[in-house]
Amino acid sequence: DMGLGKTPQLLAFLLNLQSEEMLERPVLIVCPTSVLSNWEHEIQKFSPQLKTLIHHGDRRKKGQPLVKQVKNQQVILTSYSLLQRDFSSLKLIDWQGLVLDEAQNIKNPQAKQSQAARELKAGFRIALTGTPVENRLTELWSILEFLNPGFLGNQTYFQRRFANPIEKFGDRQSLLILRNLVRPFILRRLKTDQTIIQDLPEKQEMTVYCGLSREQANLYEALVEKSLATIDQSDGIQRHGLVLTLLTKLKQLCNHPDLLLKKDTITEAKNSGKLLRLAEMLEEVITEGDRALIFTQFAEWGHLLKPFLEQYFNQEVLYLYGGTKREQRQAIVERFQNDPNSPALFILSLKAGGTGLNLTRANHVFHVDRWWNPAVENQATDRAFRIGQTRNVQVHKFVCTGTLEEKINAMLEDKQQLAEQTIDAGESWLTRLDTNQLRKLLLLDQSSIIDD
Repeated sequence: DMGLGKTPQLLAFLLNLQSEEMLERPVLIVCPTSVLSNWEHEIQKFSPQLKTLIHHGDRRKKGQPLVKQVKNQQVILTSYSLLQRDFSSLKLIDWQGLVLDEAQNIKNPQAKQSQAARELKAGFRIALTGTPVENRLTELWSILEFLNPGFLGNQTYFQRRFANPIEKFGDRQSLLILRNLVRPFILRRLKTDQTIIQDLPEKQEMTVYCGLSREQANLYEALVEKSLATIDQSDGIQRHGLVLTLLTKLKQLCNHPDLLLKKDTITEAKNSGKLLRLAEMLEEVITEGDRALIFTQFAEWGHLLKPFLEQYFNQEVLYLYGGTKREQRQAIVERFQNDPNSPALFILSLKAGGTGLNLTRANHVFHVDRWWNPAVENQATDRAFRIGQTRNVQVHKFVCTGTLEEKINAMLEDKQQLAEQTIDAGESWLTRLDTNQLRKLLLLDQSSIIDD
């Protein structure tokens, strides 16, 4: 299940191979583009001794130059779309292992990326997923066909022998046989397992690193350059205001360009690394039968997000913000807390929903954009993590890599003197930086762009 350690377990396995001097050739890890930054950070955190290369971006090597480049590496990270697009280059490499993260991405066996995954040769294969079966049993067949080709027969046989009897007629005997066949190949940790619940902290906090789309990156750089030129020419209260305006705009842009550009609807989900990752994670929340609070400091973002998520998941999403009438606000909270059929997702603006509410029905909290004030964020998290909560709460804090979000997050996490002295006061400390310091903080790291 989500948050129970698939990534660290895989990295521990690779470190074990390394310590036994058995990690002799590179291992390819394939993941959705939106998760590349997260993998990079997790490797730096848990296993920095693994020599890692990201095969991504328009400067990536292909053909023999790629073969040469990966020779002394132990882990290569790439995305599903590049697995398919660069297949002719990737198949030239003698892979020790092939790992698919979010392996539900190959649930359609006919898709080109599923075919590429099956065709790539490797010494061992591992599939990581919290949702092995989302809709149909053929999705399980597709993942098992990648792991152990032919083990469950071809697709037609599997459909006739297992999928039809189980899905159409509820055949318990066939279900039992299938379960016994696949069980030896599945390591599963479930939140409902009492032994695991005892292992977990009551509140797990995770930083979710997201890349920027090409459109976000272009807008980010243009905004920083134009604004810094104006800021450099100003002083006093005017400069203070200009810096705060720039920070707000950059945070809006990190959510989605459409928020910055004041559009009425979200035009393209792929224009935001954060939105792509949020949708993927919420899909897992819904599949697991969990519930989530989604906090944003921008009411306008909530107005864009609600219809987008409703269309994406084909179900209602609740939203509470400053403009919600008092009696309506109470009714929404009551519904989320007490109605067994209430929507699984609840968007709240940080100012309107960050205090005074009891929302223990949720066991996930998403901070899509950051307040950079731990006290404010913790208050919001405590809507779910409070007396009456019977489950472990997972807190997901979103950060755009290569941007000011990542740099300020690093200050918060490192508990640097600057952070301890000033971050609690909100964002005003940033207005006191000189233009060169500000430029250093806002400079965009080009490697964070997620476009394939």
